[in-house]
Amino acid sequence: MPFARHLFARRFVCVLMRTVALLFPVVVFLAPGAASAQTLPREVETALAQAQVPREAVALLVTDVHGQRPPRLAWRTQTPMVPASVMKLLTTYAGLDLLGPAFTWRTPVYVEGRVQGGTLEGNLYIEGRGDPKLVMERLWLLLRQVQSLGIRTIRGDIVLDRSAFEVGTTDPGAFDGRPLKSYNAAPDALLVNYKSVVLRFVPQPDAGVALIGIEPPLAGVMVQASVPLSAGSCEGWRTQLRASFQSERLSFAGSYPAGCPQDSWPVAYPQPDSFAARAIAGLWAEMGGQISGRVREGRVPAGLAPAFEAVSPSLAEVVRDINKFSNNVMAEQLFLTLGLQFEQHGSAEAARTVLRQWWSKRVGATEGVPAIDNGSGLSLVSRITAGQLGQMLQAAWRSPSMPELAASLPIVGVDGTLRKRVLRTGATAHLKSGSLPESGVTAVAGYVDGQSGRRYALVAFINHPHASRARAAFDALIDWTAQDMP
Repeated sequence: MPFARHLFARRFVCVLMRTVALLFPVVVFLAPGAASAQTLPREVETALAQAQVPREAVALLVTDVHGQRPPRLAWRTQTPMVPASVMKLLTTYAGLDLLGPAFTWRTPVYVEGRVQGGTLEGNLYIEGRGDPKLVMERLWLLLRQVQSLGIRTIRGDIVLDRSAFEVGTTDPGAFDGRPLKSYNAAPDALLVNYKSVVLRFVPQPDAGVALIGIEPPLAGVMVQASVPLSAGSCEGWRTQLRASFQSERLSFAGSYPAGCPQDSWPVAYPQPDSFAARAIAGLWAEMGGQISGRVREGRVPAGLAPAFEAVSPSLAEVVRDINKFSNNVMAEQLFLTLGLQFEQHGSAEAARTVLRQWWSKRVGATEGVPAIDNGSGLSLVSRITAGQLGQMLQAAWRSPSMPELAASLPIVGVDGTLRKRVLRTGATAHLKSGSLPESGVTAVAGYVDGQSGRRYALVAFINHPHASRARAAFDALIDWTAQDMP
């Protein structure tokens, strides 16, 4: 009889539980305004459907920055996704954490020989150490400092030492077949002006032409002086120019619309490995300097002490440029610098080793370690989950580097790459976006302020051929995150 009573009791409990389940739906305790693991916010679902992006191509996470509450939304957070430029968050946070926000790059300049009567009887050496921001203005200051040593004529060579980074020969068009796009510039120990020129077009209506200027000037490169003005819309004015970019000549077979204002066009130089030499030779000549030899590559002789060092802006400033404007080559410079500083090799493999070790120590391995290819996210090999990136954003929020990292992110509707995004709620959000349109990748991640006063880490990935159509889904997710009042 005890067994029969036990069996009756079990059956009674089962019947009671089924009855309760029918009368009272199961309650899942989530944060206010939360979506369950099986549902997405209605506005997000609608936007995805309109973009023809299935839920299975999306990974989403919205969670408290302090990690003290369950996530408001967690959808496919363990699925590795291609992150595009959102990968820069990992590179820049690691850089700030390991190097410190006050870190600077130094470019030593060496004088070999005697200086007399304004002439250096010997070689001038410039040693690249990875400065990501040796742009035209700072290159001019470096050469002006050379002239302040009393050097106007060099009876020898200007020798460029680019050996600090192990990059090898690269094809700037390998990723997407667009070698003249400045975002495809490869890293370089002596990165001058991002290996790009800026072409300026200045209309002269009375003369019927637009004058063409180039910065920086490149030795041995001829640039057409002007193009005729023409009628027509300013839309697509670059196409109307019918440009031809060769290594020693930049020419235009078309015209410039007369109604357009002065404008500029950044272009990656077709022979990037020779860019630094041409830019330094061209700028030295423009500044009145003379050289009997040539500008060439080489190594600094052992034991030669630098005459001075050109110092970069701080890492905090560099990180701001990387994230606000999604600068790929600056991110790669920082990436290789981590390998150079901590593994004594400025190579991608050394940088990956540093980042994997740093991740395990600083972020933790509970969510696993991302698959890291490079520092910019211009890759289809890199993989990271929404859970991993969310965990990193929480770790960053608790770190001393938080103010510099958060301030480096574009403010939605205000500046950087997100200045034109308009949210329905007017939410305050600091977010890094990323996209590889030809590869069906779009992403966004960072911090969103809720109306309740809470702050959230938000991560959203789409890997699908229609990803570029789904921007409205991300905007809806940001708005939903901000609307967290009960």
